[in-house]
Amino acid sequence: MLRKNVSAIIVAQLTVSSALAFAETDGATVGKTAPPAAAAVEKAAEKGAAPKAAEAVNIDYAGAKIASVQIKGNRRIETAAILPAVHVKPGELLDPAQVDADLRAIYKLGHFRDVRAEVEKVDGAVALFYVVQEKPVVREVKFEGTKEISTDKVRDALGIKPNTIFSPKELQQGVKKVKKLYSDDGYYLAEVETSTTPRSESELNLLVKVKEGDKVLIRTINFTGNHAFSARKLKKSMETGEKWMFSWLTGAGTYKEEMLKNDVQLLTEFYMNNGYVNVKVGEPKVDLLPDKTGLTVSIGISEGEQYKIGKLAFSGDLLESRDVLMKKLTTKTGQLFSRSALRTDVVGLTDLYADKGFAFANASPGLHINPEDRTVDITFEMEKGQLVHIDRINIAGNAKSRDKVLRRELRLEEGELYSATGLKRSKQNLMNTGFFEDASLTTVKGSRSDLLDLNVEVKEKPTGTFSVGAGYSSLDGVIGQGSVQQANFLGLGLKATAAVSFGSKSQTYNLGLTDPYFMDTKWTVGADVYRTERQYLDYTRRATGGDIKAGYSLSDNLSTFWLYKYEQKEIRDESVGLLQSIHLGTIVAPDRSSSTSSITASLTNNTTDYRIDPSLGFINTLSIEFAGLGGSNRFLRYVTEHTYFHPVAFGSVASVRGTLGYIQGLGKGVPIDERFYLGGISSLRGYAGRTVSPYLAPWVTTNDYNGNETTAQNHVYLGGLMEAVANVEYTFPLLKDAGLKGVVFFDAGNCDNTFKSTFGSVLTSYGFGFRWFSPIGPLRLEYGIPLNPRQGVDSSSGKLEFSIGSIF
Repeated sequence: MLRKNVSAIIVAQLTVSSALAFAETDGATVGKTAPPAAAAVEKAAEKGAAPKAAEAVNIDYAGAKIASVQIKGNRRIETAAILPAVHVKPGELLDPAQVDADLRAIYKLGHFRDVRAEVEKVDGAVALFYVVQEKPVVREVKFEGTKEISTDKVRDALGIKPNTIFSPKELQQGVKKVKKLYSDDGYYLAEVETSTTPRSESELNLLVKVKEGDKVLIRTINFTGNHAFSARKLKKSMETGEKWMFSWLTGAGTYKEEMLKNDVQLLTEFYMNNGYVNVKVGEPKVDLLPDKTGLTVSIGISEGEQYKIGKLAFSGDLLESRDVLMKKLTTKTGQLFSRSALRTDVVGLTDLYADKGFAFANASPGLHINPEDRTVDITFEMEKGQLVHIDRINIAGNAKSRDKVLRRELRLEEGELYSATGLKRSKQNLMNTGFFEDASLTTVKGSRSDLLDLNVEVKEKPTGTFSVGAGYSSLDGVIGQGSVQQANFLGLGLKATAAVSFGSKSQTYNLGLTDPYFMDTKWTVGADVYRTERQYLDYTRRATGGDIKAGYSLSDNLSTFWLYKYEQKEIRDESVGLLQSIHLGTIVAPDRSSSTSSITASLTNNTTDYRIDPSLGFINTLSIEFAGLGGSNRFLRYVTEHTYFHPVAFGSVASVRGTLGYIQGLGKGVPIDERFYLGGISSLRGYAGRTVSPYLAPWVTTNDYNGNETTAQNHVYLGGLMEAVANVEYTFPLLKDAGLKGVVFFDAGNCDNTFKSTFGSVLTSYGFGFRWFSPIGPLRLEYGIPLNPRQGVDSSSGKLEFSIGSIF
């Protein structure tokens, strides 16, 4: 039997396409040579051109009858799995083009590193063989040198798993991903080497060696061509930052290619928002310092001229007068041109039309640049589109929450006109419930062209917690706690709580249930029973009682709340200083046993964007408590609190809060435990808790166990009838994914018995801290430093305060 070898193969071109692919694939492995078929093609190409298939077949077996078609060389892959890719059949005449197509098809199966064709002469016909060389299987993947980044993360980036077919091309791609993983974490010089060890003809082990090197961060960011703005100001508009002392915590200085490319857009946006309409920002150039200890980034800028807003006009479908449309614009003639302000205006104009039911309204700004006087004229082309109603509302993703829990938060209903404001408010309301990680509201075409379906898809998050553990509060000391809370009880939006906490200074027991939409109305109804005991500086207070509460939502932002409370109180364990002051007649002894029956009415206006963690808007609250509906205590308490949040940049938020309170007795004095006290993590940081109030400092003589007398000044804090406090804070993200934030603050306030004395001597402090939304509740760690410490009371060096959980 005579065999014709494929070095002539049927033809060199029979494997032109596959050979080239083989050469590219195997080229990924250092030290490998191209397979014979690829070498034949390359050799033929060197002589001028690869020979044609038809020419080779004519010389040899082209047109010969095929006696059989067989697969050779396969070990793991069954022949039956290969033959469906073969279209040449016995009995047909040998066609080089068809053989070439079969080679391509077999190779595309992905199991083989080399495929070629061979023929044998058999009794006046030919036998056709497709000879395959299988790709080896990776049996084991080992890693060496992975210290700074976990092996699991490197393995995921590589993407090659044991018991899978080995592909040099996939290995090359995986190595690039591993290098990027290290580069994104600051290991810019990390090297990744791979090697394979054969286990058998069809199996191999893979070893990945990583030389991590030192972390290389960006030392400097340089700009050229910036005349209008300093480098410092430009850096503030970028996400990429330079290395600093806290880079290990914030990640600043880490080079990330995608982030740096995005910074080009951010810099362009910054200039465009300041009137530079022709600005051009070049691609960043990254260089490694000669000593390989850091990187430098250079960015070239061509600023151009600064432009202001010229004429403003409207055209097209005008549903409102020019004056009404102008009120929707933040852009005004004479102002610097701002692209972000222009986008805001486009949204405002389209929302104006969309709130009238024109869901597909467009406001297209036409810009005319006047280089002579450096102004930009803007004409808004208004297109109203078709009037649209809501067809159907489809809700998905709520495995636990009932449909009605979502529907009652929506401000769009089936059959109503479409409203852009209503759509935005609906999403905001859903997120404010705290039941969902995300809420997506999208509109799709309804049953007619003038109808839209509203698809509401939510991703629920756990709303119930069960915890047993310990915590610490700078006010209450070490605390043990156990609680069961469910913010979405039975999937009906009910808020149920059963909590116990006990510590060195306090004990709390609480059981409560609240329905925010009682009987599917806008009424909030709830009740609590509780018992608390807390050790203060001068006495211990125990209260046992309950409350009934009701609220009504007047609008999305305005609500009223009513609470009736009855509690029995005990005052005991008075301090030596308090007892001596009572004995000397300096103060009136507090009732050891008393009761309070009071009703509180409050009005709240909340315009914040996200009530769980606001970044924009106001919270204004006014409350009045009247005690005298039975019980032994008689007083009126007034408290007003106002907070404003405003986003600054890159997720940071500035906020200002002001609180003013006053309490007056009705026919008798105000109990010492009902008076106002400031100081501590929730009011004036840097001053000890409940120490900012009127106080006495009597000299107290005590005897120790040996009968020795000691005389010392003892402070007795009496509480005030008025409080005033202001807090200014700036919070900024440190680790966004973990929910860790930093905060710097300034506090000012005082507590006394009259308006004059309260505002006549204001205490101030400043400080910094950290906040974290931990799995067991909000964590706060803050250090406050008094600016005007009180002699003998406050430490001028400051005070560290810590709290965790929401029960304090």
